[in-house]
Amino acid sequence: QLQASGGGSVQAGGSLRLSCAASGRTFSRDALGWFRQAPGKEREFVSTIRWSDSSTYYVDSVKGRFTISRDNAKNTVYLQMNSLKPEDTAVYYCAAAPLYGTSWYAGTGYVYWGQGTQVTVSS
Repeated sequence: QLQASGGGSVQAGGSLRLSCAASGRTFSRDALGWFRQAPGKEREFVSTIRWSDSSTYYVDSVKGRFTISRDNAKNTVYLQMNSLKPEDTAVYYCAAAPLYGTSWYAGTGYVYWGQGTQVTVSS
């Protein structure tokens, strides 16, 4: 089970930190990722982290602004979002993908999903 939280409304240039609390399974052989979906658009891969060694990947549009990390003790993944832009406005979802047999680093193979959290960035 994945529980996302931390969304909110900020002005452009502001920051938010999203959290995804994981429970019910061991994620040591998974990647935990963040996706977003803006109104009228398809869901977009944002970032992912391999639980075992914290290898990370980002979509180009957020590189240098967003940072994904994890806390083993809390079984939680974070997405620190800085320098937010209006185009970052979306519902953000966390998800988990098994490493084996998936292109988790490219945003595919995610089978466990949490509920979304709304991020709104105003200009």
